[in-house]
Amino acid sequence: MHKRLKTIADELGISESLLLAKNLCLYQEATEFEVVYTDNQGRSYLLTPAAAAAWRALSTAAAVDDITLTLVSAFRSIDRQADIIRRKLAAAISIEDILTVLAPPGYSEHHTGRAVDISTPGTAPATLAFEQTAAFTWLNTHAQRFGFYLSFPQDNPYGYQYEPWHWCYHPAPHDLPHYNLS
Repeated sequence: MHKRLKTIADELGISESLLLAKNLCLYQEATEFEVVYTDNQGRSYLLTPAAAAAWRALSTAAAVDDITLTLVSAFRSIDRQADIIRRKLAAAISIEDILTVLAPPGYSEHHTGRAVDISTPGTAPATLAFEQTAAFTWLNTHAQRFGFYLSFPQDNPYGYQYEPWHWCYHPAPHDLPHYNLS
């Protein structure tokens, strides 16, 4: 593990044994972005250029089929991921419970600039209710044509809760930039 990530993990109480037990991938943080959406509060959602182009094509195709896809999250830095975990720890949530819903810093697909959390009008963001929507059904049928895959299906090997809202762009299946650990 890189020194910076080890320092962050130690501070958050994330042991190496916990990381090994979850069998997670360590991802490089993206450095080149495009703004794909800016919400009503002025927050910009960023993706890598390739993922941004794929997202635009996906969301346009959905709109043609009367499906509205809304971004809830896109690129998230390692530091932002650590801040989210700090807030949950401050709310007295155990690190083990946190790591069922959030990846440790350095291990989130959001760091790659290719992952998106998606919602649709009338559904609370990042909830299992998304699975019951026409948007989720549409994504299951069409997302792979645009290079997007559901990352955390039920009973996924990483120990994360099922996240029907979390999709990641892969130009080829499972092609994400990992750290070179050699």
